[in-house]
Amino acid sequence: MAAEMIRERRIRGVANSHDLLSRFMAAAGDDAVDDKYLRDIVVSFLLAGRDTVSSALTTLFMLLSKNPEVASAMRAESPGNEETPLTFEQLKGLHYTNAVLFENMRLFPPVQFDSKFCAGDDVLPDGTYVSCGARVMYHPYAMGRMPSIWGADHHAFRPERWLTGPGNSFVPVNAYKYPVFQAGLRVCFGKELAITEIKTVAVAVVRAFDVEVVDRNGSGICAPKFVSGLTPSISGEFPVRIRSVRNQM
Repeated sequence: MAAEMIRERRIRGVANSHDLLSRFMAAAGDDAVDDKYLRDIVVSFLLAGRDTVSSALTTLFMLLSKNPEVASAMRAESPGNEETPLTFEQLKGLHYTNAVLFENMRLFPPVQFDSKFCAGDDVLPDGTYVSCGARVMYHPYAMGRMPSIWGADHHAFRPERWLTGPGNSFVPVNAYKYPVFQAGLRVCFGKELAITEIKTVAVAVVRAFDVEVVDRNGSGICAPKFVSGLTPSISGEFPVRIRSVRNQM
């Protein structure tokens, strides 16, 4: 698929195109960029910019189905109604919704594990020696469920744990404690865009609908199987029942 996208751009030309792939090709000069480099860029866009957002939204609505009071609180926090789009500044002010998103990604990080390669001999803060070229892995999924990091209620979906600022405002934790978007010099440069995308979709849906996860027959409570992977997903089907909030008023 990536190869086909690149082939189409070469045929069509990139001078008057403003998508990211075309900009990469135009910036370096099309002849100076080989297909393998461009292929890696396309795959990175898909993995980091698309699959992660869809994974976060899927697990979010799975959790909201189990915790309808959280969806109600998100709805109460959002000004106006589903027919009134929120501005960027209004989205930034939704502290409870932000807490819900971060709590969702604590339990179900869109990238479950990651690794780095040591550029030179080094010693980790705990005294562990790491040789040049060694691969060091960390596991945000496991870290998000460790009582030593998150306390006795580490297993609970509790957005309030993030509302520790004045007036119950959202306060992020240390990125090394919550490495969902990595940390330090390697922090994800698409973090704010991803959060804005997830929040925009989540608020738009919650304002208008209740999403209930059901079984294949449309009744009862279904327990979707969460499949681990670089970008995790739900195994097989993910049946839901959609109810209009307006019809319930």
